[in-house]
Amino acid sequence: MHKRIEEIYWLRAYGCVAVFLFHLLDHVNQRVDNLATDLMRLPLVLGTPIFLFISVFVFAMRYDKAVPPGFLAQRVKYVMLPYLVYGFIYSTAEWAHLGMIGQPVNFIPNAMEYLIFAGWHGYFLIIAMQFYVAYWLFTRWRLWRFNPLPWLWLSCLVSMAYWGTAYWLEVELPGYLLWIAPLGWIYLFFLALVLVRYYPFDAATQAPERPAWMRYLSHPVWLGLWVCLLIVASVAGWLQFSSKEVWVIPLFVLFTLVAMRYLKDCPAPEWVRYINRYSFGIYLAHPMFFSITDVFVAPLTLPVAAYVLLLILIGASGSIMLNQVANTTTTGAMLFGKRLKA
Repeated sequence: MHKRIEEIYWLRAYGCVAVFLFHLLDHVNQRVDNLATDLMRLPLVLGTPIFLFISVFVFAMRYDKAVPPGFLAQRVKYVMLPYLVYGFIYSTAEWAHLGMIGQPVNFIPNAMEYLIFAGWHGYFLIIAMQFYVAYWLFTRWRLWRFNPLPWLWLSCLVSMAYWGTAYWLEVELPGYLLWIAPLGWIYLFFLALVLVRYYPFDAATQAPERPAWMRYLSHPVWLGLWVCLLIVASVAGWLQFSSKEVWVIPLFVLFTLVAMRYLKDCPAPEWVRYINRYSFGIYLAHPMFFSITDVFVAPLTLPVAAYVLLLILIGASGSIMLNQVANTTTTGAMLFGKRLKA
C-alpha cells in the first residue's frame, strides 16, 4: 500500500477502543447493569467487525490481484502463534482460578475449550485466518474478474440468516465454534472488496463511479435513523448486545460507508496512530489486565467511577507495556502480537 489510507487509521483505533470498552463493561455490569450501560454497548459492537473488515481491505489495497509468496505462512506466524500463546495463558489462568474457588476442572479439556473450540476473545484470529485463506484463493482463482457487488448483497442476507437461524434454533456448540463459522462474517469480506473497487470516494480520481445506492446510503441520515431505531428497540428490551446479531450487519454497512466517505480527508493525529501501533497487543492482552485489576480491588469498596478508571489505566498501560517488551525481539513479536507500523 503506497499511500497511507487515513480512514483505516481512524477505523482501527475505533475498533480497538470499542473492543476494550465492550469488555470493560462486562466487568462494570457486575456492579451496575441498566439501560444506560446497555446503550453504551451499541457503538461498541462494531469493534470485532471493524478488525475483520480492515484485514481484507488492507490486503486488497496492497496486493490487488496477486499476493506475494509466503503470504499464508506469514499470517500463520503472526496470527496463529499469538492465538496459541494467549489461548494457553487464558486457559491456564481459568483452570487455576476455578481450582482456587473450589470448582476444579481437568486441565486438558479446559485447554481444549480455549485452543480447539476458540472459547476466548481470540476467536477473532480464527475468523481473520479464514479471511486470509479466502483472499489467497480469491487472487489464485482470479475471482477479481467478477463484480463483487451482487455478492455483497447476497453475503449480507446469508450472514443475517445465519445469526438469526442460529439464535432462533438455540444452537449451542462447544466454545465459540458457532461464532467462528465464516457464514456469519462473510459480508465483511465482500464489503471490503466492494469499497476497494470504488476507492477513493472522490469524483476527481480515476476510481470507478460509485453506484447510486452507495452514494445514497453513505449519507449520515440513514445511519442516524438506524441508530434511532436500535435505541428504541433497546429501550423496549428487544436487543441482545453482541457483534453476532442480525441488526449489527446493516449497522456496520451504514457505519462503514459513512466513515469511508467522511474520514478520507481527515489526517489521523498522533494519538490515533499510537493506538494503531499497539492495537493488536491491546486486543490480545487487555482482559488479562482487567482480571489482575479485579484481584487487587476485590477486598476494597471502590466507587464505580474509581473502579472504571483503574480498569482503563491498568488495562491499557499494561497491554501497551507488555507489547513494547515483547516487540524488543522478533520472537516476542511473533508470540505476543506484532506492533504495527503507524
